[in-house]
Amino acid sequence: TISNYLRPRRRRRIRVVGPAPPGLRQITGWITRHPDRLSESEEKRLAEVLTRCPELAAAHRLVRSFAQILSTRTGQHLKAWVVRARAEELPGVHSFAAGLEKDWDAVVQGLTSHWNSGPVEGRVNHIKMVKRQMFGRAKLPLLRKRVLLTAAR
Repeated sequence: TISNYLRPRRRRRIRVVGPAPPGLRQITGWITRHPDRLSESEEKRLAEVLTRCPELAAAHRLVRSFAQILSTRTGQHLKAWVVRARAEELPGVHSFAAGLEKDWDAVVQGLTSHWNSGPVEGRVNHIKMVKRQMFGRAKLPLLRKRVLLTAAR
């Protein structure tokens, strides 16, 4: 009886719960997306995350500068970017920079030239798809005929 009498008179503890912290995928999406495509709330939350984690802020700067090199096709700035990437203590970025250095000439050429092998790669991909579709069904003459007929389109 006393409990029923006191229940409405007790002070209710109100817990204010903020939004859940962003996940790894969400933060990665914010960092790799073009800055113009971020909403104001996403920009605000990304700025909060970057102020809390200096390693993530360094990775963000490197990703943005690399994206700038990619979008403007200024491969001549890549060497300076690799030097900055090696100066940071980020193992993932170090391995990426090491991979770039393994085939340096091709990477610089790809980042400076307007020519690319996209159409050739698309045709090779198409041939592989046709081959997979016909696996175990026909021999080479039919495969050759089908590839040549689809190439004429």
